[in-house]
Amino acid sequence: MAETDTAALKPFSRPQMAARVAQDIPEGWYVNLGIGIPTAVADYVPLEREVIFHSENGVLGMGPAPEKDKIQPWLINAGKQYVTLRAGGSFCHHADSFAMIRGGHLDLCVLGAFQVAENGDIANWATSENDTAPAVGGAMDLAAGAKRLWVLMDHTTKDGTPKLVHHCSYPLTAVGAVKRVYTNLAVLDVTERGFVVIDMAPGLTFEALQARTEAKLHTAS
Repeated sequence: MAETDTAALKPFSRPQMAARVAQDIPEGWYVNLGIGIPTAVADYVPLEREVIFHSENGVLGMGPAPEKDKIQPWLINAGKQYVTLRAGGSFCHHADSFAMIRGGHLDLCVLGAFQVAENGDIANWATSENDTAPAVGGAMDLAAGAKRLWVLMDHTTKDGTPKLVHHCSYPLTAVGAVKRVYTNLAVLDVTERGFVVIDMAPGLTFEALQARTEAKLHTAS
């Protein structure tokens, strides 16, 4: 990789990644946000837009994170983070919340991931006791029940190992479920051809992006 590629590269920040996902969600969709970077997506949907955020612990109509002096300690999301409730929002039993998921009533779920394969397989849960969330949680239900699954994650691990791969080496959460991936370097659709690049971070060339990706990439054209 040329030094100029690295010098000119300006990866998307996490707020920029979350804002891009928020921008791409169509009006009126019911959306679940997974633990990690995806929870920030709710912070970037303007109040004048109608996007209904669902949390599997029983919240429908979740809003952005509250200001520090306006925290309601009993109002949290599935990741135990403080949230707000938008006008018209409601609460329900945990079982009813999962009935919404399993009944196919969610238009979209946005999850983090350790790996995504070129055919849309996703691996996003861990078994190690050292991990902060060593369990599947609701991810399998969401990946199977939501009409669409998008992934929001860093493009590589901290040591530069690609997270967009030919085949997942971690335990699978779902097979062939992912439709789009947002990373700090690019936005990619998962198609029959594999990963199709639809946007890239400023200063990044297609060749430099491919060098950071195990799976073969394709251009939109």
